[in-house]
Amino acid sequence: MTTSPASPSPISAEEVKHLEMIQAIVTRLANGSFLIKGWTMTIAGVFFGLAASNLSWKLTVSGMIPLFGFWLLDGYYLRQERLFRKLYDDVREPAVTVESFSMNTASYYSNVPWWGVVRSHTLVNFYGVLLLVDLAFTAAAVFNLMK
Repeated sequence: MTTSPASPSPISAEEVKHLEMIQAIVTRLANGSFLIKGWTMTIAGVFFGLAASNLSWKLTVSGMIPLFGFWLLDGYYLRQERLFRKLYDDVREPAVTVESFSMNTASYYSNVPWWGVVRSHTLVNFYGVLLLVDLAFTAAAVFNLMK
């Protein structure tokens, strides 16, 4: 006689609602991150356009300020998203007990360090390319001053 593997316990309606709430937060955070990237491209484009026409090193260096600011803000949003994904995974796992409708992600902070998220490939590739372009404009402006 063969025994079938134990079937997973069904998820209650309360747990489904909790998962839907967490998913809505993850979606809002991802949308916020997308909007931050859009604003970054817009502002970087303005600074790059001005830098190309004026070749002022002061302008190019000042363009780095919003770039770093958006990088850090995007890192914050991405970290929050990852924290809620960990909460989502624990809510759907029957072996882990999570308080009903809890949105507390504090227990996951050590698993998702903020600095590690800021240095993630996703953010470094996006903001790093913009930073390299800004540095190229800065180098061109400094070289133009030396002539």
